[in-house]
Amino acid sequence: MSRIAYVNGRYLPHQAAAVHVEDRGYQFSDGVYEVCEVRDGCVIDQRRHLARLKRSLDELRIDMPMAEAALATVMRECVWRNRVRDGIIYLQITRGVARRDHAFPPPGTRPSVVITAHGLDVVGNERIAADGVAVITVADNRWQRVDIKSISLLPNVLAKQAARERGAKEAWFVDAEGNVTEGSSSNAWIVTKGGKVVTRPADHGILRGITRTVLIEVIGAQGLQLEERPFTVEEAYGAREAFLTSASQIVMPVVRIDEHPVGNGAPGSIATALRAEFHRHAEWT
Repeated sequence: MSRIAYVNGRYLPHQAAAVHVEDRGYQFSDGVYEVCEVRDGCVIDQRRHLARLKRSLDELRIDMPMAEAALATVMRECVWRNRVRDGIIYLQITRGVARRDHAFPPPGTRPSVVITAHGLDVVGNERIAADGVAVITVADNRWQRVDIKSISLLPNVLAKQAARERGAKEAWFVDAEGNVTEGSSSNAWIVTKGGKVVTRPADHGILRGITRTVLIEVIGAQGLQLEERPFTVEEAYGAREAFLTSASQIVMPVVRIDEHPVGNGAPGSIATALRAEFHRHAEWT
């Protein structure tokens, strides 16, 4: 079955879907995006994702292209047309098509909307989680508003490629003070020797992940102690456990950071339990 994409009001065959050469997303990375999990045919945490999308648009002064209810309908339609049972939805909104000029285009320029959906190998992801993944650390050279889910992701691309070339799943950014900020496409967590779950506060230095937000509820329900504070690379090396979170990876145990095994080098019990409980706390639409 051929894939279908939504582009500016039309459902098109994936191979025929395109945006204008002067779309500001293509010219300037002038736009935002969201990635939502699809599980058993349902969109996971759609309300939270759309709220974050609206915040990102507001921060960049881009108009919402349609009512949230209409956007949610299009997302579900993309899931249905692509027959996605388990997978992800990718949604991108840019400032629209206009003559190339760094300043904003004339008022009334319509934002561009692209939505795609595709399946993920859930069984394969569970096998990966059972073994755990490796991460590397890289210097954080991004702009100072990574709390906006912007499509400007070149440092993230280079960091992810560096991880792949070193046989790792993810790269964790490290700031000038030696503290881990987040991953190239995930939030970063450790578990201390005393069993406290630690992640950086959701300030302008990281993206407030939706999976991160839900997991904080899971942590509370599990009776675990959460500390939202910076942690250093050295602290991560010596942690009892580590893991990362994202819409596509849920809770993924980390078993090696750079060349240092985490704990005993196997997925930890806390990360494994949090992964197992996550979807009981998420919202299903």
